[in-house]
Formats: sequence, structure tokens, C-alpha cells
Amino acid sequence: MKPDRVAPPSHLEPPGEPVAGSAQSRAPGTRGPLGRLWAATWQLGAIVALVILYLGAASLLSLAAVRVGFDLWNGIDPFLPPERRPFLGAVELAHRAFAIDALRQVFLAALVLGGAWWRDRAAWRRRLALDRERPNGMRPVALLGLLLVWPVLHIAWVTGTAELFGASFGQHVRLSPFMSQAAVTAWLVYLAILAPVAEELLLRGEAFARANAVVGPAGAIVVTALIFAAAHISSWGLARPISLLPLALALGWLRWRTGRLWPGIALHGWSNLALVTYLLWPG
Repeated sequence: MKPDRVAPPSHLEPPGEPVAGSAQSRAPGTRGPLGRLWAATWQLGAIVALVILYLGAASLLSLAAVRVGFDLWNGIDPFLPPERRPFLGAVELAHRAFAIDALRQVFLAALVLGGAWWRDRAAWRRRLALDRERPNGMRPVALLGLLLVWPVLHIAWVTGTAELFGASFGQHVRLSPFMSQAAVTAWLVYLAILAPVAEELLLRGEAFARANAVVGPAGAIVVTALIFAAAHISSWGLARPISLLPLALALGWLRWRTGRLWPGIALHGWSNLALVTYLLWPG
């Protein structure tokens, strides 16, 4: 007897690969709308948890670094119990508080960059929209016009929101008398560079990439904007998040429209600087 004819290897189905029309290939498609909604909700919840994890880790690292660093600088044992620690004056406490805020942004940026590199060493720049492989999706003239016009809109919205809610974050702002000229310069650098870079890397970089894979670009814009606004909830309640929501939506749209992170960083920093300049302007 002759052996049965065997199909050539090119016609064989790859082992472990689903076959079109088979039960294995239909399994993912059998998930109903409720199942897809639950899966998307779970994935979006994981994104929120990741943002909280990054922020928490950066905060703990900055607290530890400032505590140990400032104590050693001042000749204090950083491991002294609270009842034995020397009294710290208002100026020292103000310097430590600012150092914690600044270092938090540095650690946050480092954690996001390191996490993206560890996850995908070949394409981490593309993941965070830092690559230059694709052309900018927005004309330079249009981008420049947006950068010039947006701070005016941002100032009007923030101050109007503060007045509507009776909050004080948009009016009667004054610098601390304990801040030196160098401290003021460092604070402006923090507002215009450090905070925008770190926050955009986290939200319009890592979080946007994850949300885009789940709910598409429009959903990613909304999700990252809501996370950004929620992260700024303070003693003023919802007034501060609402005042920042248009900026957050604009940053997400700019991230999608240009395909890059740098325009959003520029808009974020320029908006911060313009608002602070307006609030501190004499008269």
C-alpha cells in the first residue's frame, strides 16, 4: 500500500494558531457588549492605578531624599525620633516643601522614562511620543498660533472659574516673603519646565498610549484629561479640577494631532507661566 498523500508544509496550519472559522478563532468574538465593557473598564482602572502608583512612588522618593539630604546638610541625624528632632523654622520648612515638590517631578519623569524603556527598549520613544520618525501632524504656523492664543483663554477660564466658585486660587496671589530671588527663579523653572515635563510624560505619554489601545484617541483624550483634573483636587473641591479641564483636553488633543509630546509640554509650561505672571503682576 502506498502511504496517504500528505499536504505540503506550506498548507499546514501553524501549531497553536487559531483557524479561521474554528471554535478557537471565534472565542474572542463571542464576548458580548457587557464583556467588552467590563474588559475596557478593568483596563482603564489599571491605568488609573498605574498613575497613582507612579505618583505615590515619586512622592515617597522625594520625601525620603529631602528628609535625609536636608538633615545631613544641617548636621541632623535623619533617623532621630520626632520628639528629639530640633525645631525647624519657617524658612527651612518652606525650602523643604519646595524641594519635595521639585524632586517629585524629577523622580516622576525618571520613573516613567525608565518604565517605558524597560517595557519596550526598542520603541519606548515612540510609546511616549518622543520619536521623530513621523512628521508633525500640525503645521508650525497653526501650532504657534495656538501657543500664543491659548494662555489668554486659559487665564480667562481659570480666573472666571475661581470667581464662580468663590475660590482664591485665581486671585490675590502673593509670593511668600521667605522666598529669595534664587528661590523665585527655581519656582518659575519648576512651574514652566519640571512639572509640565513630568506630568506630560506620565499622562499624555504613558497613560495616553495605554488608553488609546483600549478606547481609541478620543477616549484617551477624555480619560487622561479626567485623570489630570482629578489629580488636582484640593481644599477648593471641584473648582480647581474644573478650571484645568479645558487645558487637559487641549493637551490630549495636541498629543493626538501632532503625534508628539513636545508641543503639549510647551503649551503646558507656557500656560503655567502666563497664568502665574498674570496673577502676580502688580496692580
